Amino acid sequence: MTRRTAQDRHSDSAPADDSWPPEGTALIDALVAIHHPTRRRLYEVLRAQGPCSVGRLVELTGLAPGSVSHHLKPLHRSGFVSLAPGLARDTRESWWQAHQRRLSWSSDDYDEGSAAHEIGRLAERTNYEHQERATRQWLRRRHDLPTPWSDSGFSSDAFVAATAEQVDDLQRRLDVTIREWSDACVADREEHPDLERHPVRVVARGFPSDPTWGES
Repeated sequence: MTRRTAQDRHSDSAPADDSWPPEGTALIDALVAIHHPTRRRLYEVLRAQGPCSVGRLVELTGLAPGSVSHHLKPLHRSGFVSLAPGLARDTRESWWQAHQRRLSWSSDDYDEGSAAHEIGRLAERTNYEHQERATRQWLRRRHDLPTPWSDSGFSSDAFVAATAEQVDDLQRRLDVTIREWSDACVADREEHPDLERHPVRVVARGFPSDPTWGES
């Protein structure tokens, strides 16, 4: 009996629409797909390592093969990952690759009390917790890295009175800068694949903060 190809085996999770960014219910589905600790980790491993087989993802994460396959499905359905069949040695293997995706959303775009509003709020909180966890990991592990990577992190902050319009302007400026820098890194990797690289996370935050609020 001929074994089904990876495309056939994973046809049930193939995205119905390849357009990006998603809108409406597709955006909510994407938020649910990516803002899960295991799925976010698998996605970022694929982003950092490049295409991997399920077996390789098991080696890199310590997850069970069934768990890896289970969590790849919603990522596949929402367009964060896709099959890379050209890398498989035979039909038994499933190779996956990640796509660089940017999501923008606000829970305030949905009616208070609606499922979409709650999912949006949960995604905001989960995303913040993911960034905080990554920051703590960096502080704990940075000295395990060789120079210059152990010294390559940075932090920059400001504390100034500003209007809401000025905060929006700062957000736009930072977004443009980070996008341009990220796109340049991707292009340079394609042009110079042999240069030493390390996954780098860039997080920029700006939010109202009153020192009189104290600890909550």
